[in-house]
Amino acid sequence: MDKLFRKDAFNYHALGRPGKIEVIPTKPYSTQRDLSLAYTPGVADPCLAIEKTPEDVYKYTAKGNLVAVISNGTAVLGLGDIGPEAGKPVMEGKGLLFKVFADVDVFDIEVNEKDPDKFIEVVKAIAPTFGGINLEDIKAPECFEIETQLKEELDIPLMHDDQHGTAIISSAGLLNALRILDKKIEDLHIVVSGAGAAAISCTKLYMALGAKKENIVMVDSHGVIHKDRTDLNKTKIPFATDHPVHTLQEAVIGADMFLGLSVGGMLTKEMMKTMAPNPIVFALANPVPEISFEDAMEARPDTLMATGRSDYPNQINNVLGFPFIFRGALDVRAVTINDEMKLAAAKALAYLAQQTVPEEVNMAYGVHNLKFGRDYIIPKPTDPRLIETVAPAVAKAAIDSGVAREPISDWPAYKEALRKRMGLSNPLKRQMKSTAKRNPKRIVLADAENYNVLKAAEIAHNEKMVIPILLGNKKKIEKIIADNELELEGIEIIDPTSKEETVRRKEFAEILYKKRQRRGMTLASARDNMLQSNYFGPMLVETEVADGVLAGLTRNYPSTIRPALHVIGRKPDNKIVSGMYILNTKEGPLFLSDTTVNVNPGVEELKEITLQTAEAVRQFKVEPVISLLSYSNFGSVSDGDCSHLREVANILHKEHPDLLVDGEMQANVALNQELMKQNFPFSKVLGKKVNTLIFPNLAAANIAYKLLGELTDFELIGPILNGMNKPVHVLQMSSSVNEIVNMILVAVADAQTK
Repeated sequence: MDKLFRKDAFNYHALGRPGKIEVIPTKPYSTQRDLSLAYTPGVADPCLAIEKTPEDVYKYTAKGNLVAVISNGTAVLGLGDIGPEAGKPVMEGKGLLFKVFADVDVFDIEVNEKDPDKFIEVVKAIAPTFGGINLEDIKAPECFEIETQLKEELDIPLMHDDQHGTAIISSAGLLNALRILDKKIEDLHIVVSGAGAAAISCTKLYMALGAKKENIVMVDSHGVIHKDRTDLNKTKIPFATDHPVHTLQEAVIGADMFLGLSVGGMLTKEMMKTMAPNPIVFALANPVPEISFEDAMEARPDTLMATGRSDYPNQINNVLGFPFIFRGALDVRAVTINDEMKLAAAKALAYLAQQTVPEEVNMAYGVHNLKFGRDYIIPKPTDPRLIETVAPAVAKAAIDSGVAREPISDWPAYKEALRKRMGLSNPLKRQMKSTAKRNPKRIVLADAENYNVLKAAEIAHNEKMVIPILLGNKKKIEKIIADNELELEGIEIIDPTSKEETVRRKEFAEILYKKRQRRGMTLASARDNMLQSNYFGPMLVETEVADGVLAGLTRNYPSTIRPALHVIGRKPDNKIVSGMYILNTKEGPLFLSDTTVNVNPGVEELKEITLQTAEAVRQFKVEPVISLLSYSNFGSVSDGDCSHLREVANILHKEHPDLLVDGEMQANVALNQELMKQNFPFSKVLGKKVNTLIFPNLAAANIAYKLLGELTDFELIGPILNGMNKPVHVLQMSSSVNEIVNMILVAVADAQTK
């Protein structure tokens, strides 16, 4: 597992365009006029406007949404002083998280300077470029001086996340731990293991929440930070205690809380046994905590514990903080990030953990009912409500504390703008993966003599989303696996042409012959067909050796569907099958049908396509809102195709009155609610976001999805085959690894449903 993960980590960073981030233009640039507006001479007027009114830089440039992630590489993760170049992958990663979680743009800047004064001068000199600055991976104690001075001299939000991120997230956890254990923070006796940037920042924020300084004991590598020590620097002196303790072992006796920001193994089971009842243990060293979760629970079953790891309850994860803190600060154009904003973030996170958890979060973590309690005191990073909870809390705190230059008055509108910015209606991929992990199925990959298929199998199997069955020439498959060092050991390989499959081939041929003997198929031809993967694979599903089959990478669509229809067939109540694609947009999935099968469907076929598609959409936990597309709007044209769709709408309205479907209508009307409201206020889908499009014929559907796939950055998932009696899905020829992984997830979901 470790070997595979390291290899994939290298490939993730190196393959394709190296690195993890790029710059994307936000304005048109395709014509000479566009370029003239973007640069000279058009750029001159905004420049002069900014010269006259410097605040207009936020109006005419990207500054207001641009954060610098700046480091000198002196304290990179747990790797130490590895230098600015070696730290760049981390800074790029931070930029990716900013963008993914809060739509904040980032330039990562690695500065080759260890002298604090010179580093400060560099940051001050480039600060006019940015709306905010995230200092990262700068060693203590220099980081304190750097942050303090820059905050005094700059008028934009600035935060050293290594200090404050952990403090904010752990403060949220602490607030909820106190709530669960019915303890008061002013009574809490706290032992802090570690005296670096994060430890000191956590301690300061706990004190801002109400912890008493006299109740806190801090321990560094030389023992308790005590007033009788002469080796303390200016950052540690304020936390020196006069308690008669000098070792960690002595300090934890009777302690209510242990906060670990040091190294693994510092806290022993014996030490834990001396702590107060219901101890709070935040063991945050990574990857090895100060005490393991198992040891802590064995020593003290009454412990409420958090770690920095995702594989145990209550992960203290900085990604819960910095994206949303900067989002809120930028949106009110705050001049700083102050304690009020940090405390607001911590309290917002604590509040969110107390609320009912969305089902998509439960699914993401493979549980049925996450709820506030000892094992859930911190929200999960996949919770879509984080941005609309934390960012507004930070923005409001900035306004209330007088550091906001652009106050917000309409908070519901602001929250809706945040949701729209992030496309929070689109949990599709997370849901697909989570569903697959909950109950992985046996999926036959019928084109396994192909690297892309095998790599996709490796990824999906490694993430425990599927039990793959590889179909093809065993020697060829094993050679590809060996040549590419794929981790597929123990995965079943079936060669339909091998001697080992002689008996099963004969059995399968007999089954196929009985199904097709009155449709022109002889026993001899049935036996020949069973030498082919596109027949043998579906037969594995038909005989329940496997739960689903995925084929078609090296064959055209009809030659893949036809054998599946011969072997498995349609659902008993279906007269046709249909094909569907999912366009996975930022604002949610758009389902397109029929994109692959029926050339010129009539009224009955269009009705069945619509119902099949609606059923498939619900399988993805989405309630279908369907538009029947044409070049006519509700009777504006009366030719055959348009009248077909009109008749389909009328039939569905009568037979399925609860189904949200209407038409015929043009595509722009379907996707533009304002246009629909102005012109067709009677429509059944008015006020509903249309997410399912039924096309009048194969030409229109096929052209539409292929154009969208080429002209947008949105992900296309498909083709998904609807109406089959058992799970059969077809790959596009020459599908990429990611496309195959997506289709494996579709096949698993279909198998789970059927």
